[in-house]
Amino acid sequence: MRLIYGVALIALLLGVPIPAVAQSTPAASSPTAARGGFTGLVDIGDGRRLYLECAGQGSPTVVLESGFRTRADLWSDDLIQPEAPRTMVFPGVTAFTRVCAYDRPGTATVTEDVLLPSRSDPVEMPRTAAGSVHDLHTLLEAADVPGPYVLVGHSYGGMLMRLYASTYPDEVVGMVLVDAFSEGLEEQMTAEQWTAYATIFQPVPEALAGYSDLEFTDLDLSASQVRDATDAVPLPPLPLVVLSRGRPMAMPADLPGGLTGEGLERAWTAEQDRLATLLPVTRHVIAGESEHYIQLQQPELVIAAAQQVVDAVRDPGSWETATTGTPGP
Repeated sequence: MRLIYGVALIALLLGVPIPAVAQSTPAASSPTAARGGFTGLVDIGDGRRLYLECAGQGSPTVVLESGFRTRADLWSDDLIQPEAPRTMVFPGVTAFTRVCAYDRPGTATVTEDVLLPSRSDPVEMPRTAAGSVHDLHTLLEAADVPGPYVLVGHSYGGMLMRLYASTYPDEVVGMVLVDAFSEGLEEQMTAEQWTAYATIFQPVPEALAGYSDLEFTDLDLSASQVRDATDAVPLPPLPLVVLSRGRPMAMPADLPGGLTGEGLERAWTAEQDRLATLLPVTRHVIAGESEHYIQLQQPELVIAAAQQVVDAVRDPGSWETATTGTPGP
């Protein structure tokens, strides 16, 4: 299953080799990440530390949330063409505001069969969406990362960002969903298909087989948490961009439970369209040259979407202009 597999299979997803990158070991750091460049481990209590990096200046602060099992370096490193690196999302956003990214426990990057584990302390698995959102909120407070926040979430991280916005609505002023996983995907499938999907959602590929701290999530409980929270506290009016893949993902032919690649793509597309109706004035942009990892294949789209949302927070009148008569970021 290649919908939300993690970086271990990016080379297969994109059809390109991924270069090895050096493992950095951040020193334990006392906050603050309120200003200046910051890279290190932040104590969030209970003997746990999370890896955080921040750069740039200005408000609102953009917070980047990676997809399932993927580290923060997917926002920073050009894994497709390292010989002539493009401006990736994290450094691109620093041009116009402050930006922070972090590693969830159990995430990883795998390059040329070298496993780079999460730089955050491990925790007991499986986790839930609510647990991950609580971690992020605690991290931002412990590191003194200034709000308000524009939340940018890829894949499973997109669902986490929506849960964050419903849990801490006073902190959030904008959002970008990057081919985001939706808790409503279950409604697009039969019960048998959803059971099969939940089972194959988080396999352990060979490259991650020796990683004992690998991220797992209780998908049913997490989706239920997001449904309950967003029903109770829907998104308030704010600038929202939904970025959706324009190219279908390659799927195995032998999916269980009556699943097919075409059926999963239809379900995914239907939910992308639904996410684009969460607010009356939402920009829905199709990334025509991208599969699931838009931030790697077309990082300029994610940067532009984040800048439009930040600009709209600073000048609400710019959002009306941006959402009228423009084909995309």
